[in-house]
This record gives sequence, C-alpha cells and structure tokens, in this order.
Amino acid sequence: MNNNDFELENMRQQMETLKKKLEQQEIVSDRFIRQSMRNTANNIKRRYYAIMALTLLMIPYTYVVFILNQHLSMTFWIATSILMLLCAGATYYNSLNVSNTNMMSRNLIEVGRKMVSAKKFDANWLFFGIPAAIAWLGWLTWELCQQDSEAARYMIYGTVCGAILGVILGFKMHSKTQTQYQEIIDQIEDLTAE
Repeated sequence: MNNNDFELENMRQQMETLKKKLEQQEIVSDRFIRQSMRNTANNIKRRYYAIMALTLLMIPYTYVVFILNQHLSMTFWIATSILMLLCAGATYYNSLNVSNTNMMSRNLIEVGRKMVSAKKFDANWLFFGIPAAIAWLGWLTWELCQQDSEAARYMIYGTVCGAILGVILGFKMHSKTQTQYQEIIDQIEDLTAE
C-alpha cells in the first residue's frame, strides 16, 4: 500500500467519524428543540386550563354577587353564564390543538398546521370576545344603574377598574400566547427546513 492510499483511507475514516458525530448532534439538537416546543405548548395548555377553570367558577360566583347580593335580573345572570360557558368551550376547543401528550414526537408538519390553526383561532377569538365583553359591561352597568343605590355605584366603579385591569392583563396574556405559538411554528419551520 503506498502513501497516497494510506492517506486516502485515513481521510475516509475521518470523514466517516465526522459524519457520525454530525448525525448524533442532529439527533440531540432535534430532541432538544422538540423538548423546548413541548415545554412551550405545556405553558399554553396550563394557561388555557386556568382560563377554563376561572370561567366555570364565575358562574356560581356571579350568581351570588349579581342575584343574591345586588338583586340584578335573572336574565342578566343567565346571559353571563352562557357567555362564560362559551368562553370555556372555545378555550377547550383550542386547547385540543396543544394538549396531545405525544404531539411533539409526531410529524412536525402536522404539528405545525395545528399550531398555525390554534394561533389563528386564538387571534380570531378577539373578534367575538371584545364586542361580547363590551356588550356585557354595558348591560351590567345598565343593570346597576337601575338599582340607584350606593352599593350599585361602588360596584360600577369596581366594574370600571376591573375592566381596565382585565383589558391590560387580557391583552398581555393574549400577546404572550401568540408569541409562544409563533416560537413553536418558527422552531418547526427551522427543523423542517433542514
């Protein structure tokens, strides 16, 4: 065996070793990115579960406050309960896109489609949620104004402060969720581009 053959064989072995190391790095990188996506999806899922629990707890709470304490109309409380159930149902529906336990080990193109769909649904929900919240707040204010009592006035002030705080926190939460959806989508696009 001459010197050139020996060097060529040595280079082939080095290339094979390098190729194996790169494949192992890709596997580790893929696993790390999938774990990161899973963690982000779990954060979104936990947020959705908290929202669902809160909306369902609002039904008995609003009964106590609106009917027993403030003596508002039963129609208003029923409408409030229906609105809370709609919010819980829509949140549950969208949570199905991120709550599959083995989702991140599946086909990334399918997962990417689900994330795009969930992000779009979350964004489009504002087209219902904002007008519904404004109508509900207007109705609540009208109901309280019918009371003509000092407690009703204080409740109106509390409603205004709560609405302002709710808008700030709601948009902050919405923006965070949209950002997390986009992170997952971008990571999937990076992985599938390779």
